[in-house]
Amino acid sequence: MNQNSSSPNFFEQVYEVTRLIPYGRVTSYGAIARYLGSTQSSRMVGWALNSTKTLPSWVPAHRVVNRQGLLTGKIHFPGSNTMQELLESEGVVIEDNRVKDFEKIFWDPQVALSL
Repeated sequence: MNQNSSSPNFFEQVYEVTRLIPYGRVTSYGAIARYLGSTQSSRMVGWALNSTKTLPSWVPAHRVVNRQGLLTGKIHFPGSNTMQELLESEGVVIEDNRVKDFEKIFWDPQVALSL
């Protein structure tokens, strides 16, 4: 993919990668940014995911957390625990707003999607 954040399709690329995150797994904003060739664009990945509410097709934005496994994006979901509830419904264990066994269930798009 390797597009930079100034590309008009950056948000769409973020959505494409996010749709590929397997059920019961998580990734980070930074991992998506790195995969898209825009290492410094973690925050822009977050902005893209925050805008998924208005998209016609579902994007599993709840599967994207910060680099330490914290549910930093939860404030952008309706209700205070929606992000956690969605992850837990997929078998992801959350303790104190953090993904338990983060390293074990982390999905790295650069590894998983490399040719």
